[in-house]
Amino acid sequence: MSEVGERIDAIREEWGDRLLILGHHYQRPSVLAHADKLGDSLELSRLAADQEKAERIVFCGVHFMAESADILTSPEQIITMPETGAGCPMADMATAELMQTGWNRLAGVCDDWLPVVYVNSTARIKALCGKLGGSTCTSSNAGRVFEWALEQGKRIFFLPDEHLGRNTAATMGIPDDEVALYNPACADGGLSDDEIRSARVVVWKGYCIVHVAFTINQIRQVRAANPDATIIVHPETPREAADLADGQGSTSQIIKAVEAAPDGSTLIIGTEQHLVERLAREQAGRVTVKCLKPSICANMAKTNEHNLLRLLEEWPDELRIHVSPSVADNARLALQRMLEL
Repeated sequence: MSEVGERIDAIREEWGDRLLILGHHYQRPSVLAHADKLGDSLELSRLAADQEKAERIVFCGVHFMAESADILTSPEQIITMPETGAGCPMADMATAELMQTGWNRLAGVCDDWLPVVYVNSTARIKALCGKLGGSTCTSSNAGRVFEWALEQGKRIFFLPDEHLGRNTAATMGIPDDEVALYNPACADGGLSDDEIRSARVVVWKGYCIVHVAFTINQIRQVRAANPDATIIVHPETPREAADLADGQGSTSQIIKAVEAAPDGSTLIIGTEQHLVERLAREQAGRVTVKCLKPSICANMAKTNEHNLLRLLEEWPDELRIHVSPSVADNARLALQRMLEL
């Protein structure tokens, strides 16, 4: 272990259970080596909320994840990040102001909409969703949240990821001609009144840079070269490519699929490279795990041992994540509706 790593672990030992370091699955191995818990964004926020003894919680991930942790934990617990500049381009593709404009457009044509917001979104988007009676979702439970909305006789306004919305609708058997795309860069969202009336689901034009890297041609080439392999992609992958894969799954579902794979099998995974490489190391000698294509989340990579050590030694105020109570209260409503399903 490096000298930096030894200093981090010495501080962890000193703090004991008063300190909780959370590491998202997409983090680099040198960071995850110091994490008390690993998980996807919502798993880690839940863990944070359950650790009442933790006075300080360090979130090694991206900004919206730390916001969710702050929303779900007690006011006495301090949430920090080693690098607050680790954002999410997809989350930034939808602002509360743009969402409100989109909501007004849809509601001006039909009055039976419910917003469903992916947890990969800002606290202000979650807050508006909560205020409007909607729910958040994860990539693993998006189908259940869609069912919740549809069972109420509602249409769904889904944001900010177009591809998770389209893939979830397709999985539920909703025809393509009942799914419309709202583009905030276009007048009226690029939709006519008739297109809005015909839609059961309207998806926001947003995407994850990591997962749109996976294409139809890549899957065809990989399948030709590895005919016996199982190809699994994250549901943030564009619909046409996702349909060609053998399966789709959230981060946690991908991990479980790899762990459950028969000995000697080959799995080719379309998701963030750090996770795929870690699974390959963990399963070496039992199954073969490969990247569909190397694709790294540059924002996740902004966290490293050096800025983690700086945080633990200095606890600078500028690295604290705090969501204002007015935003947190409404965002918590959207998160709680999901957690209750």
